[in-house]
Amino acid sequence: MRPRSRAALALAGAGAGRLALAGAAALMADERGEPWRRTNYAGRPVTLLGGPALAAAATATSALGAPAGWRAAAVVAGGVSGLVGGYDDLAGARPEQARDKGLAGHLRALRAGRVSAGAVKVAGIGAAGAVAALLTSRGRGTGALADAVLTTGLVAGTANLVNLLDLRPGRAAKAGLLTAAATLAGPAGPLVAGPLGATAAVLPADLGERVMLGDSGANALGALLGLRLAAGPSRGRRAGLLAGVVALTLASEKVSFTRVIEATPGLRDLDRLGRRAS
Repeated sequence: MRPRSRAALALAGAGAGRLALAGAAALMADERGEPWRRTNYAGRPVTLLGGPALAAAATATSALGAPAGWRAAAVVAGGVSGLVGGYDDLAGARPEQARDKGLAGHLRALRAGRVSAGAVKVAGIGAAGAVAALLTSRGRGTGALADAVLTTGLVAGTANLVNLLDLRPGRAAKAGLLTAAATLAGPAGPLVAGPLGATAAVLPADLGERVMLGDSGANALGALLGLRLAAGPSRGRRAGLLAGVVALTLASEKVSFTRVIEATPGLRDLDRLGRRAS
């Protein structure tokens, strides 16, 4: 696919993102938008409907640009991750779910005989990754099994990692933009051209603290980025990427990403770029 085709996909993603945001704004105008209202880290009112808007626009345009054999996988990865993320956005806000945050919280809930909204989300995204792996199977035997494990892990792991970054306005979206831009080349690059445009369209509202990506938007965007990483030809490189995703996820249980970013000059400047003063 030629560069201008990638540009056309990015523009289509941006248009779809703007259209989806307009729909979210209309929904917020009546009581149907009430369950999606939240107060952000700075005490400002925001809506989580930016997440479903991004998930829908990114998934649709990713499928539009995906190589043959990867389109259904894009729909499954982005669509299911956005849906179960939206479920967690709503059900996870219930008072009884307050303790069930993070991997440790989900495990505690399971040991206590409860299934947290987050656990449902994790299972759903894992299943989406597994189905995407089956849809993009590259053969048979041990190599095919290894590829399936890598695809499942990259889709689910990257979905979770991007969601872990959604703690400040624009942070997850910026990470998504940079990752999409870095992986735009190659035969599978068009898979993330549409999501790149959709994310760019949503970013101003995210930075302006009018919307949040929430689990729905961050998980869908991350799953699509993970699918793009899984489309790489080198099994060794894919294994290295998955190892990095797993390492960062485990580190997040012990180390605050926000503290690390604030303590690192370059990252701090990028993180604050375009954001309102708190």
